[in-house]
Amino acid sequence: MKFSFDHNNINVLDLEKSVEFYKEALGFVETRRHHPSDDSFTLVFLGDETTQHKLELTCMKDRTEPYNLGENEFHLAVVADNYDEAYAYHKKMGCICYENKPMGIYFIMDPDGYWTEVIPKK
Repeated sequence: MKFSFDHNNINVLDLEKSVEFYKEALGFVETRRHHPSDDSFTLVFLGDETTQHKLELTCMKDRTEPYNLGENEFHLAVVADNYDEAYAYHKKMGCICYENKPMGIYFIMDPDGYWTEVIPKK
């Protein structure tokens, strides 16, 4: 038996704001959108146009309160083909929330408080 990654999911309050953030910050593109017949939520799948892995954003129609992310000890990670350019771009966007210079990585934060680690291409 073998398993492979397909997608990760996060729940968001403002779907279009989140889609725009991931588009602007990481160049992700919308690959699919789903509305159930009862219109209680919307799913948007985002891809990097390089791998098959997707980020699924779920927006619950009646949700108004921010999600409790606990200690937020989970994150996504992406590889930057030009780390220095990515760092300067994210610094200008104002979305860098944590830097670990000795490890050569940094994190950006989306509108809902989720972190994405940015690592250099090896």
